Amino acid sequence: MRYKKLLKNSDLGITVIIIIGILVVVNFLSYQIFYRWDLTDNKDYSISKASKNTVENLDDIVNIKVYFSKNLPSQYITLEQEVGDILDEYANYANGKIKIEFIDPEKLDNPEQELYLLGIPALQFNVMEKDKYEVVKGYLGMVIQYGDKNETIPIVQNTDNLEYSLTMAIKKATSKDMAIIGFVTSNGCASLENEISQAYEKLQELYLVQEIDLETGDEIPAEINTLLIVGPKENFSEKQLKAIDSFLLKGGSIMALVDGVKIDEGLLASVNDTNLGGLFENYGIKLNNDLVLDVSSGMASFSSGFITFSTNYPFWPKVLKSGFDEGNAAVAELESIILPWASSLNILSDKFKESNKVSYLVKTTNKAWTQVDNFNLDPQQNFFSSGNTGQYDLAISVSGEFNSAYEQDKTGQARIILVGDSDFINDGFLRQAPDNLVFFQNLVDSLSLDEDLINIRSKGVSDRPLKELSDSQRAVFRYLNVFGLTAVVVLFGLFRYFKRKRKKFVDEL
Repeated sequence: MRYKKLLKNSDLGITVIIIIGILVVVNFLSYQIFYRWDLTDNKDYSISKASKNTVENLDDIVNIKVYFSKNLPSQYITLEQEVGDILDEYANYANGKIKIEFIDPEKLDNPEQELYLLGIPALQFNVMEKDKYEVVKGYLGMVIQYGDKNETIPIVQNTDNLEYSLTMAIKKATSKDMAIIGFVTSNGCASLENEISQAYEKLQELYLVQEIDLETGDEIPAEINTLLIVGPKENFSEKQLKAIDSFLLKGGSIMALVDGVKIDEGLLASVNDTNLGGLFENYGIKLNNDLVLDVSSGMASFSSGFITFSTNYPFWPKVLKSGFDEGNAAVAELESIILPWASSLNILSDKFKESNKVSYLVKTTNKAWTQVDNFNLDPQQNFFSSGNTGQYDLAISVSGEFNSAYEQDKTGQARIILVGDSDFINDGFLRQAPDNLVFFQNLVDSLSLDEDLINIRSKGVSDRPLKELSDSQRAVFRYLNVFGLTAVVVLFGLFRYFKRKRKKFVDEL
């Protein structure tokens, strides 16, 4: 009996030792094999494949130095850990090519001067000290170093857009040359500083921006990768059109945001004739001098005397998920944009070759309509379709070889993006529709770079509008809301009642 008890105890001890051994091995392997499961829809808490590819292909060591102060308010307590988790993921995919260092600014000899030279500003925070609020200085920045090149992220207040900022900084630090964007400043185009300063600021983060005055130059410089024409309101001369044609035929990329109708003070609309329409028609894209209205629209604010009111404004088509080309990375992940006073586009297939690739980037719903000639922009009018409703193209991308409008020689593959609206990128409008800026950046990147940054930038969803419902669908959901819960409770009560009654009947038998 005693022998059996000893044998039983020894078997138990061996089992415990085996379990402990298995746990040790699993724990060891968990440190050697890195993997994370991210169940969010857009993989918001893990870095994307594009970021992984970026760090996996590094040629040399990238040092990331994080300068986070310790005496920060409570809402920043977990920020350092969250940032550390993201950086650890970068390091795990970098095969030893990323070195991370967290530095307490207070331990620097002269933190204010040293960090100022790196581009990290001193911030002021309110913290509770000795039962009262005090203002203290602190830092929340990081520096990405590669050789003798530094890229700075001045302020990290949250991790919402940190992956994009990090991957962009690593790309800029490790790339040998930056792409050059040529921005046309003549012909009444939008002002970089006064009208589209936010877009200009974003362009400068990733590109060298060179202003192009077509009135003084005979041709567009050869080093330009992409030519931007935003909101022109004056005629282009034959000489200027020929310069644009020559640039495209040499393999350049052109993005034109052109209004078919221009809107002046007092909501006065008139046809915007710049001569660009004829040039793009030669390439197979027709810009119509109309205004598109849609049942899916953005909210607009207007003043009527002393009263300001907001209303859905059909002249501001709101493009939802179904209106984007799922096969084009520039727009595939977008949720919504608003294009105010946009004009429709048509494809002229007879102008294309079989090798041309066409992407219908942005479309309205199939309940849109247009206004032509007699424009009435009054927000208080009784909006209705004056003709047949349908779906309209608002942005189109075409790549391949193009026929010259001036019989010039072509030497390479080229790309064109034409958007029938320029107002969507104005500073004043971006406050209402911030996703428009992402749309603009993605279009520029699709012409000038690879698709990596597009995929990262589009991860964060800022707008998830409800799907448009028919009247009958609305009625169904309304009655389900009112009577649904009551019906469930009644059905459950009846179920319990008949179940007890049946049990009682069985017991009596």
